[in-house]
Amino acid sequence: MWDDAFPSFLIGLREGLEAGLIVSILVATLVRAEARSRLPQVWTGVLAAVAVAMSFGAVLTFTAASMPQTAQEAFGGTLSVIAVAFVTAMVFWMRRSARNLSGELKEKVTGALAMGSGVLILTSFLAVGREGLETALFLWTTARAAGESAGPLTGAGIGLVLAAALCWGLYRRVLKINLTKFFTATGAVLIVIAAGVLGYGLRDLQEGGVLPGKAAFAVDLAGSVDAGSWYSTLVQGVFNLTPTMTWLQVVAYVGYLAVVMTLFVRGVRATAPGPAKESPAAGPKAARPERRRPVWVLPAAVVAVPVVIAGLVVALARPKPAGDQTVAVSETECGKGFTAPERGRQTFQMHNTGGKTSEVYLVDPSTGAVYGEIEGLAPGTTRDLVATVAGGTYAWRCVPTGGKAVTSKPVTVSGGGAAKPVVPVSEQDLAAPLKAYKAYVEQGLATLVSQTHTLDDDIEHGHLDKARTAWLTAHRTYASLGAAYGTFEDYDQKIDGRADGLPDGERDKDFTGFLRIEYGLWHGQSAKDLTAPARQLAADAAGLQKAFPSQDFDPGDLPLRAHEVLENTLQFELTGDTDEGSGTGLATADANLAGTRELLTVLKPLLTTRAPRLLPTVDTDIARLQKLLDAAHHGSDWTPVDRLAAADKQRLDGATGQLLEDLAPVPDLLEIRKSA
Repeated sequence: MWDDAFPSFLIGLREGLEAGLIVSILVATLVRAEARSRLPQVWTGVLAAVAVAMSFGAVLTFTAASMPQTAQEAFGGTLSVIAVAFVTAMVFWMRRSARNLSGELKEKVTGALAMGSGVLILTSFLAVGREGLETALFLWTTARAAGESAGPLTGAGIGLVLAAALCWGLYRRVLKINLTKFFTATGAVLIVIAAGVLGYGLRDLQEGGVLPGKAAFAVDLAGSVDAGSWYSTLVQGVFNLTPTMTWLQVVAYVGYLAVVMTLFVRGVRATAPGPAKESPAAGPKAARPERRRPVWVLPAAVVAVPVVIAGLVVALARPKPAGDQTVAVSETECGKGFTAPERGRQTFQMHNTGGKTSEVYLVDPSTGAVYGEIEGLAPGTTRDLVATVAGGTYAWRCVPTGGKAVTSKPVTVSGGGAAKPVVPVSEQDLAAPLKAYKAYVEQGLATLVSQTHTLDDDIEHGHLDKARTAWLTAHRTYASLGAAYGTFEDYDQKIDGRADGLPDGERDKDFTGFLRIEYGLWHGQSAKDLTAPARQLAADAAGLQKAFPSQDFDPGDLPLRAHEVLENTLQFELTGDTDEGSGTGLATADANLAGTRELLTVLKPLLTTRAPRLLPTVDTDIARLQKLLDAAHHGSDWTPVDRLAAADKQRLDGATGQLLEDLAPVPDLLEIRKSA
């Protein structure tokens, strides 16, 4: 979190100190001019500036959230570039103005005292408002880059609190700070951070389709840099430098840093120190008497007005929710009550008015592509269906259990946008991948039968050292067939079942298969003790080979296993939960990865057309995880999970978790959806 917090901490500290100094000077000027009665006017202006800044942040947040994904990217990228421009201007302005700021503000206050309360409120509002708007924009940009991390808000809060404490100390003259040096040093750091924000913003504009070159990578270190490591996280959080960057990002980052930092350094050297210019002390002119009003009215108004305006902007910017539409679902009324919705994120209330449970799909009627779905909507029930709507044609498809599919009358939504439907997958589409994967499993089972016979022979003849090697070879072969384990029926428990839940644990008579033999080989059991389990394993492997061609292999299992095999790896192998003494959990994880890679190969034609950017990302994740596993493989030995260094274990878990996250869409993309 702290890597995300630092840029916001710095902007909170610097902007807070700027605003605090301005307020301190305003207050000190009034106190010295014996006009303490006018202090509430200063605080009213400050309060108005804070309210405007917070309302501005709310508008940015809620307006962006209601946009389609690509529009969010373009909006965020544009504001990131604007934020960089504001921060750059702020850095140079404060470098020039730090010495003369006090005198200039005192002149404005002296003039305002003679012109009524409204001018003094406006003076303090404008003086603080600029910093407030800059802070809101920059914090929104950094928070968006950090995703769900609470780091930016935490860092900004700490920075603002520290700035307030410093300003109080300066006002009370209990602190002495060389403000010129402070703003120079923090300015240089902010320029480096702003260069990263600029690169991040340009990448968003590329992702949103505003700028070209989103696939033209100048730097691609994803295969050699662990994105989850502490140093990578620190660099990404503070500087917004990522392992993969496009040419536009790199050129903009280097160009901005070279030009702006050079100008900043030259300006620092060229600015000679001089005394702060102060205007001659002048007493305030007598102000006209003002009508008395309740003290709370004006502060309440200056807070309420920007909040109300922000609320109206958010309400107008957000699309009208489609949840007001209750859409009927039945064998005869599919889509009744459906009218053309607004573009954006929408929630539809689907009510089953029929007598059968139904599958419900929001589709493109010309292609059958699915925008949203509800599975198993029971009769008489209502559930929300959330989907992103863009320009195009939409219809409802209702598939009652045991009945025929019914498609509603289509409606057309005008305008643009980027809603991405999922092209439905049928059993026929998965027929070719299923055939290819079954051939892979059949070949693997033939190899497994041969390897388990070798293991049986080694144990029978008392060659336990050779048996340990043969055991690992055979077990890795079986682990590489993981996507078919749901098809193996009872054979999977016999061949690779664990002792969990058995009355006598590892010594229970029903504990069989690879893990039973592993326990014996690495716990000093004799060949005589292991002969029967080894013979049983060989027989079960042969039985599985014979039974597999006639077993029911559900084609829907293929996309599910793309995620589940490695999910089980993270749960069992990478925790050492299945280790019965051999310390080869990482070898099994390596075999599971090989099986997942084979499964993705047969699914590639379907995935490429539906999510063209998914497989390149997954391939990068696999290469990263494979490299970490290879580092734990030393000849014929593997580092046991419990002997991994803490940093290595963290990297391994992180790489597996990232791969699982990127594989998560596969089951939804390739889910077999009912059409009749």
